[in-house]
Amino acid sequence: MRESVSSGHKLHFSIQALKRAAKIAVLVSLQLLLASCVTETTGGFNAERSDSVALQDYIQLAVGYLDQGDLAKSKLHLANAARIDSNNSDVYGIWGLVYAREGETNLADDNFQRSLRINPGNSKARNNYAAFLFANSRFDDAYEQLERVVQDVEYPGRPQAFENLGLAALRLNRAAEAEAAFSRAVQLNSQQFRSSLELTDLNLKKGDVLQARQFYRNYLALLQFYRMAHNARSLWIGIQLENALGNNENIKEYGEQLESNFSASAENQLYQQLLETLTDE
Repeated sequence: MRESVSSGHKLHFSIQALKRAAKIAVLVSLQLLLASCVTETTGGFNAERSDSVALQDYIQLAVGYLDQGDLAKSKLHLANAARIDSNNSDVYGIWGLVYAREGETNLADDNFQRSLRINPGNSKARNNYAAFLFANSRFDDAYEQLERVVQDVEYPGRPQAFENLGLAALRLNRAAEAEAAFSRAVQLNSQQFRSSLELTDLNLKKGDVLQARQFYRNYLALLQFYRMAHNARSLWIGIQLENALGNNENIKEYGEQLESNFSASAENQLYQQLLETLTDE
């Protein structure tokens, strides 16, 4: 789990799906290609190659439809893939995602575990399993799975996996482990904006204001680069940072955004309490 930003500690995982911009027409065309690929096995055609290509195409179709929220078609193509290879780790990993989306918790867990029994080195499936565990408040289990994911130096989603590890550590009140994980995420990919925000917060809590300011500046630069907006938590962290630096004008600027856009938030209530304290001074 680009994986999303939210005001709480939620993991953002990628399922390495087809791009959301993929159109149904393309998928339908691919289905037609699949039919000829699977059935044309005479005249020197390599049947083994045909099955291998068809398997991957069915898996891609299953992921694409899952990404679009069409669970019925996703399951159809997973069944097609299973007819070609009934012991495929990726297929069971995607079944885990489908069942998780349907709220079938036990079936999801069973399929994720089967996927990893077939191929313990399937870091994508393990990362998705960790997301499932985190979503079900099984933070210790999620942390354990993510510790294994980040050891895979070939896994392309490793920076995000470190960020997810940090978020799991926060839920377990392991501040030092969280800081180490977020730092690795930023080291591997400086554009991990959630990690920059969390490192701002962690450094503020331990009193390292200058380091916190450096991470928050990076976070702001990434928000601007990606044309993203603040959430309530990022504004509140900014307010705390500016308060520690004694920048009253910046406190006011962030505070006005918080009051205007997130008036009912817990962060705005904390800001109002801070204002009372500043007024009393």
